[in-house]
Amino acid sequence: MKIVGWIVLVLSLTLSQVWAQTKKPASIAELASYLGADREQLLYAGAKVEGKVVWYTSLAGGSYKALADSFEKKYPGVKVEAFRASGSELTVKLEEETKARRYIADTIETTEGNLMFMRDGKLLRPYNSLHLKSYPDDAKEPAEKGLYHWALARESYVGFMFNKTLVPKGFVAKGFEALLTPELKGRMGISIGETSGKILGAMIRTKGEEFVKKLKAQEIKLYSIDAPALVNVIASGEIIASPAIFQTHTLLAASKGAPLEWAPMDLVPTNVGSAAVAANPPHPHGALLMADFLLSPDGQAVLEKYYYGSATKDQGFKKWRPERGLTTDNYEKDLLRWEKLLRDITRK
Repeated sequence: MKIVGWIVLVLSLTLSQVWAQTKKPASIAELASYLGADREQLLYAGAKVEGKVVWYTSLAGGSYKALADSFEKKYPGVKVEAFRASGSELTVKLEEETKARRYIADTIETTEGNLMFMRDGKLLRPYNSLHLKSYPDDAKEPAEKGLYHWALARESYVGFMFNKTLVPKGFVAKGFEALLTPELKGRMGISIGETSGKILGAMIRTKGEEFVKKLKAQEIKLYSIDAPALVNVIASGEIIASPAIFQTHTLLAASKGAPLEWAPMDLVPTNVGSAAVAANPPHPHGALLMADFLLSPDGQAVLEKYYYGSATKDQGFKKWRPERGLTTDNYEKDLLRWEKLLRDITRK
């Protein structure tokens, strides 16, 4: 009887182990952390039943539409309903929907500063992905139990852009010191907003605040338009350069024939858009499948066509994410400090 009991015990344990190994995740919590080799097939099967995924994004232009189209082609039967707005608008929308217990969003792609507010407001669900093995540690925002609040899906780099047909002969855009070139006096512009504040933060970090104050003598014009619109102003020749333009916008304009060139400075503020999952996604399989897609080689390839950088590649210059490692309060204080300094050193 003892032998029979022992055999029954061994069989029970063996069957339990087999069951544990073959048991598929069912809840959103289990799905979010599941890293089995069949993760994609599992998520796709569930997403087809759900029928759609609702994606909140702050990507501009045609890039988010191209991503949605590529996703739908790869996963037939799963429709992407994309809602595009600024990161701050997405944050407010999620907050209001959560208060009303109206859960609409599945996957979120927006900038890190706004994701910090979403994280602190418990609006995000930590998750994992097989694709994250290809990403460096600083490209993933860790949560508990080996999960992540978000991971970098795209990078945009802020640097010096100039009209190469109008800059002084022999001009070399090498480092922040180039901004003090006498021939650039009164011929540079900068747009109001976070992007310009971040370049001042980079200058302070590398050259000190006194260097930034020297720029007042350069009579840099402050524009009330956004940075993408300022690209057109420089291309037209109204001004000839700006220290705070995205490489993405420069390359896009140059591809259409604009005589523009972009150069990294001593430190390059990097604006990132990251893939996150809503805390209570109504389409959990689709939510995770979309997040995985944004981080996958297929999703990255689409973004690269729109001149976004990838955290998985070395860009050849020193990147800096101003939000990284800060609390939301400290980050807001930095933004306000940089905005005041921007107004102090520019002219209208």
